[in-house]
Amino acid sequence: MKLERYNARAAESKWQKIWDENQCFVCHDSDPKPKYYVLEMFPYPSGRIHMGHVRNYAMGDVVARYKKLKGFNVLHPMGWDAFGMPAENAAMQNSTHPASWTYANIDSMRKQLKSLGLSIDWSREIATCNPKYYKHQQKMFLDFFNRNLVSRKKSKVNWDPIDHTVLANEQVIDGRGWRSGAIVEQRELTQWFFKISDYSEELLSALDTLDGWPEKVRLMQKNWIGRSEGLHIRFELAAPSSDASEIAVYTTRPDTLFGAKFIAVSADHSLAVKLAESSVEIFDFIEECRRNGTSAATIETAEKKGIFTGLYAKHPFDSTWKIPVYIANFVLIDYGTGAIFGCPAHDQRDLDFARKYNLGATPVVCPKGIEPASFSIADTAYDGDGTLINSSFLNGMTPHDAINAVAARLSSHVVHGSPQAKRQVNYKLRDWGVSRQRYWGCPIPIIHCDACGTVPVPSDQLPIELPYDVTFDVPGNPLDRHPTWKNTTCPKCGGVARRETDTMDTFVDSSWYFTRFTDARNENTAADRQTADKWLPVDQYIGGIEHAILHLLYSRFFTRCMRINGQIDFDEPFKGLFTQGMVVHETYKDEAGNWIAPSEIKVDVLDGVREAKNLRTGKPVHIGSIEKMSKSKKNTIDPDEIIAAYGADTARWFVLSDSPPERDVIWTEDGVQASSKFVQRIWKLLNDLRSVEARPAANAPALQSELVQAIRKVAHVAAQRIQDDIERLRFNRCIAHLYEAVNSLQQILSSIEDEKQLSGDTVSAMKEAHDHLVLILSPFMPHLSEEAWSASGHATPVAVAAWPEIDQSLITEDFIILPVQINGKKRDELKIKRDATTETIEADVLKLQSVQNVLAGKAPRKIIVVSQRIVNVVL
Repeated sequence: MKLERYNARAAESKWQKIWDENQCFVCHDSDPKPKYYVLEMFPYPSGRIHMGHVRNYAMGDVVARYKKLKGFNVLHPMGWDAFGMPAENAAMQNSTHPASWTYANIDSMRKQLKSLGLSIDWSREIATCNPKYYKHQQKMFLDFFNRNLVSRKKSKVNWDPIDHTVLANEQVIDGRGWRSGAIVEQRELTQWFFKISDYSEELLSALDTLDGWPEKVRLMQKNWIGRSEGLHIRFELAAPSSDASEIAVYTTRPDTLFGAKFIAVSADHSLAVKLAESSVEIFDFIEECRRNGTSAATIETAEKKGIFTGLYAKHPFDSTWKIPVYIANFVLIDYGTGAIFGCPAHDQRDLDFARKYNLGATPVVCPKGIEPASFSIADTAYDGDGTLINSSFLNGMTPHDAINAVAARLSSHVVHGSPQAKRQVNYKLRDWGVSRQRYWGCPIPIIHCDACGTVPVPSDQLPIELPYDVTFDVPGNPLDRHPTWKNTTCPKCGGVARRETDTMDTFVDSSWYFTRFTDARNENTAADRQTADKWLPVDQYIGGIEHAILHLLYSRFFTRCMRINGQIDFDEPFKGLFTQGMVVHETYKDEAGNWIAPSEIKVDVLDGVREAKNLRTGKPVHIGSIEKMSKSKKNTIDPDEIIAAYGADTARWFVLSDSPPERDVIWTEDGVQASSKFVQRIWKLLNDLRSVEARPAANAPALQSELVQAIRKVAHVAAQRIQDDIERLRFNRCIAHLYEAVNSLQQILSSIEDEKQLSGDTVSAMKEAHDHLVLILSPFMPHLSEEAWSASGHATPVAVAAWPEIDQSLITEDFIILPVQINGKKRDELKIKRDATTETIEADVLKLQSVQNVLAGKAPRKIIVVSQRIVNVVL
């Protein structure tokens, strides 16, 4: 009978329907099996999924399906990070309502995600814009407020004059709003804050307990929190006035005090503000600083500028030494004291500033091995270790000892009745400003009363829902100009009052959603504590590296707040974390420099050179660099088109197989086609195995025949290797093992020339190999696996089956790879039987070409063989 090709379109829709009807992936809290919670970062409902989504959710699905096969009660939910400015922009551009736009996009993306065959428990689906969700968020805000975890204060903010909202520093790019492109202004607004800075040390020290997180992510968070130990020093002004008599500076390098050339204060420092009242030049400079933004990236790359104040400060160790005081654009008011002393020789920013204003650069730390008299600073500051020079009583000390000496002396020196210096621990982490001046966000449940001040909304009045009847015909927050919504009565005095019109930062929405998934239909609380404690922390969290700092840090903080509030009983939300790479693609431009989509070109290879042509015009197209898929550069691939052409299993297989999951994967049409061919190849193999099973068995070899052993070994070794590598999230290696297993089984099948070889034992081994292969394939190709599982007579879906039992006696490798060293340096590898004698190993090592080349006909002094580990040839 002619083998039919695997029909992905028919099989995938059929099995998705069966999974849904049988509720195969609905998770029950009462299930006695051990829990496993796998979660991918939930998407923003932009309207279409992209290949990055396919890769992210395919990875999580492999883990979820595998853990289910291994006997776990798996929670694998999905939701929507649904608030944010894009919905308001769409409302303005398309004359629609943000809610209509958002829910239509959710419907579209849900359908797309379901077409991938993901093992999602859709009964727990949430959307952060749903009042049933943000009701509990508002309640938590009030609980945190009552526990002094929330504050309201004036703060300098980045203001986007087009979007009419506050921007985080990271959203200011080259002085412009990341979305609008408008020049950002500095404004002082009264904002709501979560007191995350109170937890700086706890959030930092707890990173050491997160051994299931990538080291690079922990380092990024550590640097963001930015703990430093330094000295708080008060510099007396040489000519004190009614405005100021001293400037307080925080420094981590007090050892370099004798290299000080200037003091610089922030443009927002109280001294700078006071001086601006009587100086037009200083006023204008401060305004320029405020226009340029305060993000770390902006300050790092901007030209270092300053303006002299006319003031001088006394050096702490020499009152005759006058240090000029500047206002500088690279000093931040919210770090340390908002003032620094500049040592140009040993800090690059200070050096750049000093060179611009001819302030000099005296080295005070000399590198080891260099004569102090000959050491000077050119264009690069020296920030390494060494010995103190040009530093009076510090000369000859190490920087570490000099820091202690400076701290001891200045701590005992009294100025204006207080020690001139004190040791201090500082953090870069600042309180989390959560106020946003926009409509499409969670309303902050606060009422403002002229008589009573800020008053929390009573819990029984939650949720405070967004009004639907808003307009976006003019810039700004529609809540501010709504005719009735903001008008209310004070819960305390009953007088006229106003609702808070700021809404919450969308990072708040995503800082606790993983908790809501554990009890998504609970109307009384965010989650029942017992249920949340059972499921959390998340065992495996998967998402992009772009969220390695803010989202993860805020989630860690929020979890602590919920613990303090008595809602949960743990500190860290994510036990395991994996950050996957992006899906990237070539870029293309036409002759006019316009971006061209991959679907609009044809690529041919002529004489080994790839050439592209525009399908519409026939003209040449320039093949550009490989970059992250983006709509702006049109180098995107529509997952729907790939699924329609090749099937979901092919799409999943390709994004998992082409490179290690933490690295970027390059999307190529050739790669997708190769994956599609493998789908058909494995379908044929499974059919061949079932065909063999059906043949009448002859009387033949014993159970442990070489053929039976070979078949079983392939199946069991593959299961063990894939099990090990799924546990380590090495999906590409899992797929390599599957390729190897398929090749081996095909070779074994093709070697069977006589049906007499097919004893009952052999057929049984074939059946076992078939079922093993389907089971270990199913997390990667779930639809094809279901089709093969059903065809072999199983009554229930493979999705609810069990991972194969592995016979450990079959997985011991006959051969091992021994590294071969020559004088302790690795030069080669030797593949040899595991039970090979020392004499055999020594003889085979001497036959290696790499060893012969080094020996050049001479005998080695000795060969050291460490059993089953390494070989070292000593010359």
